[in-house]
Amino acid sequence: MRSYSYVTGAAAALMMLASAAAPPAVADDDGGKGFTIQDERIRESSGLAASRAHPGVYWTHNDQDKARIFAVDGKTGKTVATITFTGVGVPRDMEAISVGSDGRIYIGDIGDNFKGRWDHVWIYSLPEPETLRNATVRATQYTVKYADGPRDAEALMIHPKTGRAYIASKVENGGKLYEGPAKLSPTGTNVFKPVGKVPWVTDGAFSPDGEQLVLRSYFSARGYAWKDGRLGKDYRVRVPIQGQSESVTYTADGSALLFGSEGGQSDVERVAVEGGDGKGSGKGGASADGDSDGDGIVDRNGFTNAILALGALALLFLGVRKLLRK
Repeated sequence: MRSYSYVTGAAAALMMLASAAAPPAVADDDGGKGFTIQDERIRESSGLAASRAHPGVYWTHNDQDKARIFAVDGKTGKTVATITFTGVGVPRDMEAISVGSDGRIYIGDIGDNFKGRWDHVWIYSLPEPETLRNATVRATQYTVKYADGPRDAEALMIHPKTGRAYIASKVENGGKLYEGPAKLSPTGTNVFKPVGKVPWVTDGAFSPDGEQLVLRSYFSARGYAWKDGRLGKDYRVRVPIQGQSESVTYTADGSALLFGSEGGQSDVERVAVEGGDGKGSGKGGASADGDSDGDGIVDRNGFTNAILALGALALLFLGVRKLLRK
């Protein structure tokens, strides 16, 4: 989505000035590579999900777009299929995508730039195609409301074992994790209830084994042990410096995390999972000290980076003003 773009765009470049004072942003221990999205139609990639049916392929979408998603080859960055879906209304703000163990793709039309204007949002689901080619398929639409009222959100996660849907709200000073019904219903309203506190979130992803949950923001990411449907101990996750940091997914084998951003020909960067065994185990780029902030509301590394970036922005602004006065 486009809110805070004036901050994140400038901060992405200026954060490079702070790199000497901050720990390395990317730890790619297994030598894997990310990719650059080549499709000119994809200018606002807001969600990212590894395909279950087609290894090495990733699903993405624009936030403000018609009802369609794109399958992107993780080696070349080229689109290998465009899926248009019918049977739904006009999308408002598609912000997230996740692939369930039921063989279906779930798209979260859950963004709300007005921070509570919409009294309901939607989740769409469609079968993941067996063959990658351009196609039009019929989707199922689910109406969603939150138990404690409307809110903005950009993260939809489908648990790989239980199939349950979770949404993380996007609030600057800390939001909530919401749990959906055991099974989404296409009729009536699906009420999502708060089950935990989370930091500022722009996307999230479960590990393939369902034992870890990673939530990212513009400047940082946090991982959580996942047990019995609830957030466990949290830990810091290293993230790359990106322009407008919007998406995250585990690779299908759980050996790495991929972080994406908006913009034309945007880069999707790979971060090896620490302790990953290719079976979905291990922590995504976790800090070596296992730093934890309890409920994860404050990410000290991300907060420090943000402060350094904004400080550099302020200095740049003052410098420009001084030059203009001469």
